Amino acid sequence: MAQKKMDIADAEKLIQWYMDHKRELPWRDTGNAYDVWLSEIMLQQTRIEAVREKFIAFKKAIPDIRTLAEYDHDALMRLWEGLGYYSRAANLQKCAKVLVEQYDGKLPEEYEQLVKLPGIGPYTAGAVASIAYGKGVSAIDGNVMRVLARYFGFKEDIREQSTKDAVFQSIQDVYRKPVSYSAFNQGLMELGEVICVPKGKVLCEHCPLYEKCYAYKNQCINSIPYRSPLKQKKIVERTLLVIRQGDRFLLHKRPEKGLLANLYEFIGVERKLSPQEALKEVEKMGMEPLHIQRLPDAKHIFTHLEWHMTAYEIQVGDMNEQNDFLFANKKELAGMAIPSAFKTYVDWFSLREK
Repeated sequence: MAQKKMDIADAEKLIQWYMDHKRELPWRDTGNAYDVWLSEIMLQQTRIEAVREKFIAFKKAIPDIRTLAEYDHDALMRLWEGLGYYSRAANLQKCAKVLVEQYDGKLPEEYEQLVKLPGIGPYTAGAVASIAYGKGVSAIDGNVMRVLARYFGFKEDIREQSTKDAVFQSIQDVYRKPVSYSAFNQGLMELGEVICVPKGKVLCEHCPLYEKCYAYKNQCINSIPYRSPLKQKKIVERTLLVIRQGDRFLLHKRPEKGLLANLYEFIGVERKLSPQEALKEVEKMGMEPLHIQRLPDAKHIFTHLEWHMTAYEIQVGDMNEQNDFLFANKKELAGMAIPSAFKTYVDWFSLREK
């Protein structure tokens, strides 16, 4: 793979473009490393439009790292609701506790220290180090990878580590020059978010780098970057038992590790049940079913699997107390974290009304 390098003149052109056109975002230019870290974690796998209001609400409730370290876990998950990938929130708190114990409640400045912290990978470490502290390190996410692949004409599979390494090396000379590393990195991110977007809506004429862009000059924007197909997602048939006792709903807290760890869910069975089988499951739990109603089917897509859900509402009489379960009314449910995987049923019963 031929070595490619960014011209410093283009790097400076990108920096100027960013300074002239950067969007106003609630976490941008605050001078607070916590804001950079929090926003980058929130933005993983999530659109900026979905993050704006969540970020503001989160910061209002949890203004700093020390507060995050001590915050109630269930309340934290509730704040995170709607962003998905709840392990990110759990890792935020885990990291905050380490920061309080080892770094006086502050994020360290150096990339090498940041990347060793819980939940902080190479991209986030690079973003915090460069944006918050002005360090000369790269921060290459999917958007930046797309920009650089098109600019340089990398045609190799960007899922391959060799391609990622080549893209990384292509801009390292910039960090040896006296430029604003923060503006350079954010300029690449901004290009990937608003100009050099996925195929179909690319705005090349507004790009400060278009004159030297390989994909633009060779009219191959839609074929770069090349990304090999992912393996087909595993399909999991699941039955939800939305068990009610009057105006209260029965919930179960998921295990501390694994998918949707530590979050509340309706009782689930890992297979598709008939109404008769669903009633038998309820009886096994020590409850007396009084009435059953079929609810709409639903589907939820995770990174590596899909849940195809059948669901029943089942009214029950008295039940024996069990440590693994709890009943909650709508007011109580409003303060609990229920994953978006169950949005169909949360909406069906208007469980977010207070």
